[in-house]
Amino acid sequence: MSEVLVLKLGGTTLAEQRQVLDEVAAVARHRPVVVVHGGGKRMTEWLERLGVPSHFEDGLRVTDPAALEVAAAVLRGVVNSELVAALRDLGVDAVGLSGVDGGLLVAERIPGMGLVAHVVGVRRDLLDALLVGGQVAVVAPLARDEGGLVCNVNADDAAAGIAAGLGARQLVLMTDVDGVRDDAGRRLATLTAAEAEELIAAGVIGGGMVPKVRAALGALAWPGAEAIIADAASPDALARALGDPSFGTRITAGRREPAPAA
Repeated sequence: MSEVLVLKLGGTTLAEQRQVLDEVAAVARHRPVVVVHGGGKRMTEWLERLGVPSHFEDGLRVTDPAALEVAAAVLRGVVNSELVAALRDLGVDAVGLSGVDGGLLVAERIPGMGLVAHVVGVRRDLLDALLVGGQVAVVAPLARDEGGLVCNVNADDAAAGIAAGLGARQLVLMTDVDGVRDDAGRRLATLTAAEAEELIAAGVIGGGMVPKVRAALGALAWPGAEAIIADAASPDALARALGDPSFGTRITAGRREPAPAA
């Protein structure tokens, strides 16, 4: 089986993601793909409609039982179904599931965050069966914790856990910014794990970028692995994330040695 690509998409409207989905369909014709999606903006809209307050800590949504019901309905129901239907319209044999289905994601509760969990393992055989069959798994970020309770999971964390569990060499985190920036506001083309930790400790990387970068670091479990944070709204975003070193921010375990001269 060719190198697996794990791609995280946001949970915005299909109209805003149509271009990226076209690119996913093109990539999936010659490479196994797992798509993990978020849904934060859609969740916030539904929570506001229902009068359920939202609260965030360190860039993560604190999730009480009422918010979890909305998360399950929006993530597994609305967003997942929309993405699967759109990909199938593009000729992709997409299969929708959540981290709860088949025990796909193994997770542990994050203290102080309510029903929010962190991915610590993956049931690889389930995804392998889909990928070998030429199907694209579209995964909603929900999982059972160690006590068996269904929990909300940060989508970047879910994608990173799947990438590490599958031994994927590339994880692409599509977002609404063009990458990680330094203290002068300049986009960083590359970032090592040590540099990322320094920037987080110094407060240069803050807010919602912290869990995104930490998720990227969690995906670097295999030699040569890289995580790419890129702007989904840019033209040819996925193709550039995979092939253009100047696009987005590439995060690696350490600096890579340049190739020897011919």
